[in-house]
Amino acid sequence: IPDAVIKKGDLLIITVNSVTPELSRPFNLSLLPTTGMGEYSQTNAMGTTGTSGSLQNYLVDNQGFITFPLVGKIAAEGMSKNALSERIKSLIYPRYITEEPIINIRYADFSISVLGEVSRPGSFRINNESCSVLEALALAGDLSINGKRDNVLLIRQTRDARESVRLDLRDKNLINSPYYFLQQDDVLYVQPSDTKARSSKIGTAETLSLSVVSTLISLTTLIISIAK
Repeated sequence: IPDAVIKKGDLLIITVNSVTPELSRPFNLSLLPTTGMGEYSQTNAMGTTGTSGSLQNYLVDNQGFITFPLVGKIAAEGMSKNALSERIKSLIYPRYITEEPIINIRYADFSISVLGEVSRPGSFRINNESCSVLEALALAGDLSINGKRDNVLLIRQTRDARESVRLDLRDKNLINSPYYFLQQDDVLYVQPSDTKARSSKIGTAETLSLSVVSTLISLTTLIISIAK
């Protein structure tokens, strides 16, 4: 499973832990209260966690940087979570912290969208930060009977441009495709079959024709009534 690549606009949760919690505390953002009563939660190296607060997030800005406590700006765009974790460790250890820290990075906003001919189109939050094309379609309730299985469009925002890739769900080699596993903010669009597209056009034309015929009949009836 390829590592997700950090992009501009991503929200990251970064925690620094050590055997001595006091040493790592300066590198963790203060926590936000969730109860409205000014109570906070905190996780230390021993795994003790409260439940009354939520972690603040690091935003990857338009230049591709995050601002980290004491260190300042760190380039994050284009890196994997593991690479960014190692980069942060090299900047704070042993310069600012004497114990080798454990750095955990998670996405606060890892989600994908599935649109088109599926049962439940929409955006879906992926908690484990790993989702294949087939898993995404399963989250959306699978393709409808009118969905094209040989022409699913994948739209992906990369560092330099936006990619559009056509996927064939019937191809047994799909699982070996570099696009089989989705990245955060990927969009899948299931195109309607040709029959469904044609019926949609015919239905619209028929509705318009019936409306015109109905109007003509009403005018004819009105004219006959006036003539009498």
